[in-house]
Amino acid sequence: MPALDFHRTLPGYAPTPLRDVAELADELGVGRVLVKEEAGRLGLQSFKVLGASYAAARALARRFGAADLTLDAVRAAVRGHDVRLYAATDGNHGRAVAHVAGLVGAAATVYLPRGVTAQAVAAVAGEGAATVDVDGDYDTAVARAAQDAAADPAAVLVQDTAWPGYTEIPRWVVEGYGTLCAEADDQLAALGVAAPDLVVVPVGVGSFAQAVVTHYRGAGRDAPALLAVEPDRAAPLVASLRAGEPVGVTPGETIMTGLTCGTVSTLAWPVLRDGLAGAVTVSDDQAAAAVEDLARLGVDAGPCGAATLAAARLVLGQAGWRRAIGLPRDAVVLLLSTEGRAANPVPDDRV
Repeated sequence: MPALDFHRTLPGYAPTPLRDVAELADELGVGRVLVKEEAGRLGLQSFKVLGASYAAARALARRFGAADLTLDAVRAAVRGHDVRLYAATDGNHGRAVAHVAGLVGAAATVYLPRGVTAQAVAAVAGEGAATVDVDGDYDTAVARAAQDAAADPAAVLVQDTAWPGYTEIPRWVVEGYGTLCAEADDQLAALGVAAPDLVVVPVGVGSFAQAVVTHYRGAGRDAPALLAVEPDRAAPLVASLRAGEPVGVTPGETIMTGLTCGTVSTLAWPVLRDGLAGAVTVSDDQAAAAVEDLARLGVDAGPCGAATLAAARLVLGQAGWRRAIGLPRDAVVLLLSTEGRAANPVPDDRV
């Protein structure tokens, strides 16, 4: 797998843990609940660096003629050139892009919409990026980053969502996220599990969910049911599925800041439309409760990651939904927890 091969060249790379949580299996009435915990991913507390690093490396390797797709080769190719990575973010993606810029010897400018936590802003700046506050929502920040990057000959726009005319780098981001799925395959196999019966994945712009659907719908794979979850105050995927076509929403404030998006990536939409078993929304209170419960069980998850447990609780309590997807009593449920608690702390009034 090219992305995994590249990630193995990054300093400190190691697969993140897959936690086997028997207490949740008992609660949900299934055979096993496994949580992929991203809190320790390369020191950044989030899976986002997988997509940002691979996409940036692919773009820089092509622009500067790297001898190979390794960190050392890309760094050598960039040396002596004026390069600046641009990105908009709700927090974790921007920190990842800034971190990657530091690894390859480039500069970074990250655009932050309203509502990003002070901790997330500090984390982005702490990676050495210049930050730009945008008086608008996530989609507005994306548009501003794209506009400024287009005017800078040194720019490489590393965005994790696609729109007409901007698809190649988002496609590489999706491919980078595939490393997480490949790790989970190996970890499941080590536990004697051929494939999960249900996978629950959080959705912002949908690129990570696109990677998950693509992975599990690949040729020759057992096909688990795939469930997406969004905040109830920022749910463009659910709105689009109901409409049968992509529609935008106006996001409200939510503790699941990394999922606070108003539109679904144009690359992700058809994949999610055709590949998901369903999509649900959860409230801030449900996500906050899941954060606390996972912490008690030894799993470090922020609100975006813990939303997958909140969603599993919602749907697995419905006999009709279980029947609709043919979920057995001894089902293996895989929850993809995309961030650690430090990456996106729960406000005190939600704990």
